[in-house]
Amino acid sequence: MNAKVEPLVSPLPMQAASQDIWHTKYQLKTKTGAAVDTDIDGTYERVARALSEVEDESKRDSVYKDFKWALKHGVIPAGRIMSNAGAGEHKPATSTINCTVSGTVFDSMDDILLKNHEAGLTLKAGCGIGYEFSTLRPKGAYVAGAGATTSGPLSFMDIFDKMCFTVSSAGGRRGAQMATFDVHHPDVLDFVRAKREDARLRQFNLSLLITEDFIEAVRTDADWQLSFPVTAEEVAEDQLDLSDATQFTYRRFPVKTGYVSNEKGLVACRIYNTVKAKFIWDSIMTSTYDFAEPGFILIDKVNEMNNNWFCENIRATNPCGEQPLPPYGSCLLGSVNLTKFVERPFTDKASFNFDKYKKAVGIFTRMLDNVVEINGLPLIGQRNEINFKRRHGMGILGLGSTLTMMKMAYGSKKSITFTEQVNREMALEGWRQGLALSEEKGPAPIMEESFIVDEEMLTKRPEMRKDGYNVGDEVKGRVLHARYSRYMQKVAEFEPALIKELAEKGARFTHHTSIAPTGTISLSLANNASNGIEPSFAHHYARNIIREGKKTKEKVDVFSYELLAYRHLINPSAMPFSQEETTKLPEYFVSADEVTPKQHVDIQAAAQIWVDSSISKTANIPTDFPYNEFKDIYMYAYEQGLKGCTTFRFNPEAFQGVLVKESDLENTSYEFTLEDGTKITAKGNEEIEYDGEMHSAANLFDALKEGTYGKY
Repeated sequence: MNAKVEPLVSPLPMQAASQDIWHTKYQLKTKTGAAVDTDIDGTYERVARALSEVEDESKRDSVYKDFKWALKHGVIPAGRIMSNAGAGEHKPATSTINCTVSGTVFDSMDDILLKNHEAGLTLKAGCGIGYEFSTLRPKGAYVAGAGATTSGPLSFMDIFDKMCFTVSSAGGRRGAQMATFDVHHPDVLDFVRAKREDARLRQFNLSLLITEDFIEAVRTDADWQLSFPVTAEEVAEDQLDLSDATQFTYRRFPVKTGYVSNEKGLVACRIYNTVKAKFIWDSIMTSTYDFAEPGFILIDKVNEMNNNWFCENIRATNPCGEQPLPPYGSCLLGSVNLTKFVERPFTDKASFNFDKYKKAVGIFTRMLDNVVEINGLPLIGQRNEINFKRRHGMGILGLGSTLTMMKMAYGSKKSITFTEQVNREMALEGWRQGLALSEEKGPAPIMEESFIVDEEMLTKRPEMRKDGYNVGDEVKGRVLHARYSRYMQKVAEFEPALIKELAEKGARFTHHTSIAPTGTISLSLANNASNGIEPSFAHHYARNIIREGKKTKEKVDVFSYELLAYRHLINPSAMPFSQEETTKLPEYFVSADEVTPKQHVDIQAAAQIWVDSSISKTANIPTDFPYNEFKDIYMYAYEQGLKGCTTFRFNPEAFQGVLVKESDLENTSYEFTLEDGTKITAKGNEEIEYDGEMHSAANLFDALKEGTYGKY
C-alpha cells in the first residue's frame, strides 16, 4: 500500500462546537484577545515551528515540514502542547505538559502544606496533578506533637480540593486532580463514600489502589485487615510487641523512613479494624454504580509491568489514569486520529492505511520527544524527572469512529483484532524510532545509569539470576529496561533484534504509549471523532461546556464524526434511532450504551497488551443497567490483565457528567424551591431563566446543588 494515498473522505466541515472549542482552548491570542493563530492551520504551524526549533539548525526546515504534514494528517499533540507550544511571548509561565504526579505526601503538617503549595504552582502552569493520600495517618490517630488526634486524610484532601478550585489554570483549562488511596488504609470506606456528600471533592477523580492480596481475599470471602504503620518512636515509647499478630501486621508501604521494616522491606502496621473483604468490595461497586467513582487501579499489575520496574514504585497516576507515574513524574501525551487513515469508508472495500499510519507515528515520536526540551514544568523535581527518563505517552483517538467507518461493530471479534493490531503497530514503530533517536541524539540518561542488583530485584526477575547476576552487581539501566521489562520482553517476541540493540545502546525514552481520554481534543481538532478507544458516546447528544462568564455549564449539541461522514458520503438524511428505511443507520453504528461492560473491557484488554503505560477507559452504561450485571466488571477487568478501569452511569440524583443524552434529560425531572417556598418542577432539557441568564434545568440544578453556581 502506498503511504501517499489519501483517504477518499473529503474534509468534513468543522462542527460549530468543534470550532468553538478550538477558539476558546487552543487558538493563541494576545492578552487583549487579538488572534495570533488566524485559523486551525495557523495553530498547526505554530506548534510545528516551536517543536522543530529544538533541532540542530541544519535540520529545522525539513523537520518543520514533517511536523506540519503530521499535524494535518491525524497527529494531535495533547492540549497543553497545542495551547502553549510557541506561545511564550504571550504565556511565558505555562507548560506543555498536561499532568504530573506530586512528590510523596509525607505524614507531617509541614510536608502536607508544602505539597499543597507545589500543587498550586503546578495547576497555575496549566498542569493537572495526581497524589496518593493513604500515606497520611487515619482519622482518630494520635498526633504526639499536637497532643490530639488527627482528622484524617480526607480532611486534608478537602484543602487540596478548595485550592484547585481557587487557582486559575493557564491556557483556558480548569485544574484537574487524581487522588489515589490504598485499600489497606483504615479510612478506605470514607474514601469510597466521599462523593456521596454534595459538593465534596469535586475537583478530584478518585481511584483505589487495589492489590492482588485484596482480590484473593474477596474471592475467598476472607477477613481484611485495615492497618497503618507505627513509627519507630511509638514502638520504643509504648514498648509495642510487633510480633503480636492480633495487633500488628507487616505489609508494603511507600514510605519507610521513620517506620519499622523487616528484612523483606515490609513495614510494621497497627491493625485498626478487621472487616470482610467482600464488604469493602460491595461498597466500592455500589459507589461506582451510583457516583462513577472510585476508579480501580490494579497497582501490583502496574508495578509488575512498569518498564522502569527496577527504580520506581508507582503509587499514583495523572488525573485521568492513563499514566501511572513516580513522584514528580510528568504526563507528556499525544494521540493519532485513526479516522484519517480509513480508505473507502462504509463500503465492503473499506481499509486502513497502515503504511501512512506508521509514517505518522514515526514523525510523532520525534515531536513528543522534542516536547521534553520545552516542558515548562514549574518545579525542579518535575524537570529533573522528565529529563532523566524522557517518557511520553502516544496513543490513539477515534477508534470507535474508525471501526464504524470500516463496518465493524465495537466489541465484535473483528474489532478486538483490529484494536490489538493498530496498537501493536504503534508500539513497534515507536521503539524503532526510540532506537533511531538514541543513535542520533543519545539515549535517555537513565539508560547509562548503573543500578546495584539487590535481593528484591532478583525476586522480581528470577531470570536475572539464571543469567548470572548476583547481589551487588552493577547493571546499566538500558539492560534492565530492554531485557527485563515484562513489556519489552513482549516486544522481543516480534522484534528480537531491535530489543538486542536497545539493550546495547539504550532507548531515547523509557515509555512510549498511553491512551488518554481525549475529550476536548476529539471534539475540537478531530471534529468529534470518538474519544480515545471509546465507542462514540452517542451519535447525537449534548456536551456540557464551561463558558467564561456563564454561571452554569452550557449544553451544546454535537454529532459523532462517523454520522457526519456517513451523511456526507452515503445518506444526508440518516439519523440515529430512525426506523424509516430511507433514514435508518446500519447496525454497525454502535454507541456507548449499546456496548456491554464485558465488551468495553475486551477492547481495553486488546489495547493494553501493547500500551506500556496505561489506558483511560470508561465503561459507559445506561441509567437503568441492572446492578447485578454491573457489579462484576472490576473483577473481570482484573482477570483480563488490565491496570485500571472506570465506569460511568448517568445518575441524575448525583451530578451531571460532561456528556449527556437528550433522552436522559427528557426522562429526568428536577425540583427547584424558590425563595418564597414555592416549588417548581422541570425536565432536564427545559430552558429556565434564572438570575438574568438562560440555563438548562439539569445544569442549573447541578450548579446550585454542587455550589459551583457563578464560580466558573
